[in-house]
Amino acid sequence: MFVILPIIIIFIFLWIFYYNSLIGKRNQVTNAFSAIDVMLKKRFDLIPNLVEIVKQYTNYEQSTLTKIVELRAKATSGAISDTEKASLDAELSTTVRGLMVNVENYPDLKANSSFTNLQTTWTESEEQIAAARRTYNAVVTDFNNAIMMFPGNLFAGMLSYTPIQVLATAEEERKNISAKELFNN
Repeated sequence: MFVILPIIIIFIFLWIFYYNSLIGKRNQVTNAFSAIDVMLKKRFDLIPNLVEIVKQYTNYEQSTLTKIVELRAKATSGAISDTEKASLDAELSTTVRGLMVNVENYPDLKANSSFTNLQTTWTESEEQIAAARRTYNAVVTDFNNAIMMFPGNLFAGMLSYTPIQVLATAEEERKNISAKELFNN
């Protein structure tokens, strides 16, 4: 009896410790994804300004501007999953990057202070999104380690926790950028 009681007490304390630890790690994942969401909202708020300024200075291919506006509308609709939001984010990044490269053909636009300020804000926003993604991946890795390693895996199984996927870069974004191709278009 004297031996069993301390073992039960130790088990209860371990269970409380691991339970609280796993809840905290899951909440960190949610918080980190929320930070990405906030940064994406900031980016989505910048898009109409970018499109409007570019429209004023160029006769740029209407389909690109339309695609950017449509992607923004989908992403801000609120009726999409986190996975779909990440996919739209990657597609939007690629499309806007192409727009920024093509803007180089318009010296008047590049000289416009509004565009320059917007471009600087956009760059800062992209850097913040990248930092938020790194933070998200770090807390997801920490969460996954906690639920996969012993003895946390025992408690995670009881709580029905499953591993979460880290955000990965789309294959298209991993390709090397050819400066020659950028300036030959």
